[in-house]
Amino acid sequence: MKPVEPKSKAAPRAKPPAASQPPARLIDERIRDLGGWRGETLARMRALILEADPDVTEEWKWSVPVWSHDGIVCTGESYTKAVKLTFANGASVPDPKRIFNSSLDGNTRRAIDIKEGEQVDAAAFKALFRAAVAVNAKSRK
Repeated sequence: MKPVEPKSKAAPRAKPPAASQPPARLIDERIRDLGGWRGETLARMRALILEADPDVTEEWKWSVPVWSHDGIVCTGESYTKAVKLTFANGASVPDPKRIFNSSLDGNTRRAIDIKEGEQVDAAAFKALFRAAVAVNAKSRK
């Protein structure tokens, strides 16, 4: 008896696997794929992050953008009704302008949920991001 040949092979992937693309390109693609207010919001917050810390590293983990400096600073997730920036050590970050508005009960993380039409104060956000980098640097020592 002859071995049974498969009827068809899997179609080739249209895009190379994520691991083979630079994180910045994957983040660009996520922003483009989101489109609309969510894409605009993620793009704006990314720009503020890069302004706040030119030494930040862009990464791609868990299928979301990740910004790191001496460890993970925050992730950028998108949901139907919000773009969420989750700060890994947010509970340790001073937030005098009360930018954090989500995940406030946890002992470690804090997040910022940005809904359609909402704006985040750019200067306050950049100060918060720099403070989060400082927390990471302090914990590394």
